[in-house]
Amino acid sequence: MNIAFALLASAIAMTAIVGLRYLAASAGFALATRLRHPGLYAGLERQIRKEIGWSLGSAAIYGVPAGIVAWGWQHHGWTRIYTDVHAWPLWYLPVSVLLYLFAHDSWFYWTHRAMHRPALFRRYHAVHHASRPPTAWAAMSFHWGEALSGAIVIPLLVFVIPIHVAALGLVLTVMTVMGVTNHMGWEIFPAWMWRGPLGAWLITASHHQRHHERYGCNYGLYFRFWDRLCGTDQGLGRFEHAARGSGAGPVPDPGGRIAARDAGD
Repeated sequence: MNIAFALLASAIAMTAIVGLRYLAASAGFALATRLRHPGLYAGLERQIRKEIGWSLGSAAIYGVPAGIVAWGWQHHGWTRIYTDVHAWPLWYLPVSVLLYLFAHDSWFYWTHRAMHRPALFRRYHAVHHASRPPTAWAAMSFHWGEALSGAIVIPLLVFVIPIHVAALGLVLTVMTVMGVTNHMGWEIFPAWMWRGPLGAWLITASHHQRHHERYGCNYGLYFRFWDRLCGTDQGLGRFEHAARGSGAGPVPDPGGRIAARDAGD
C-alpha cells in the first residue's frame, strides 16, 4: 500500500510539473505574441480554451509514466540517469543530449506520420489539427491516444541511454520550447537561423507551419533529417501576419490548407 501511495503521489506531482511547465511556457510565448504581433490570436479564444483543455489532459498522460520512472530512479536506481558529472566523460554530456533529441525526433517523425493515415487521423490526430491556425497554446493539444504515443519516449530512453540529470533537464527544456514555438504562428528565431544552412536541417515554426498548411509533409520535431531522407520535406510555410506586413517570416501564398478529410500520407 505504501508503494502504491508513493507511486500515485509521484505521478500526481509529475503531472502537476508537466502541466505547470506547459502553462508557463505557453503563457510566456503567448505574451510574446501579443507584444510582437498584436491581434494575431484575435477571435481564437474558444479555440485556445480547447487547446488548454486538451493540453492539460495530455499533461496527465505524460506525467504518470514520468512520475513512476522518477520514483523508481530515486528509490531503486532504475534508469541510466546519473548525477555524478564525472561518471561519464565530459564530452559525453552534449553527445547524450543530441542522442536523446535525435531518438525523440525519430520516434516523433514515424508516429506522427502514422497519425496522418486516414483512420488514425480521424480518430486521434484531428484534435491537434483542429487548431486553425495553431497558437502558442497548441503544443500539447492532443487526443489521449496521440498523447500516449508521445508520453512513453523519454521514460523509455532513460532505461537505454545514459544521461546526466542536468542534460536530461536540457532535453526537456528544448522539447518544451520547440513544441510551443513551432506552433505560435510566427518565427521567433532570427532569419539567419531558419533561412540559412542551419535552417536546412533544423525545424522552427517556419517549417512546421507548412505541415499545418498541407498536412502530408514536414512531420519532424527538431530536425529535417527524416523528412529530407523520406521525401516529405516541402520547405518553409507561410504566416498570415506576413501578408499584412506585421513581421518577419515566410511570405504567404494562396495555397491555403487542405481539408482534414484529405489528410493522409
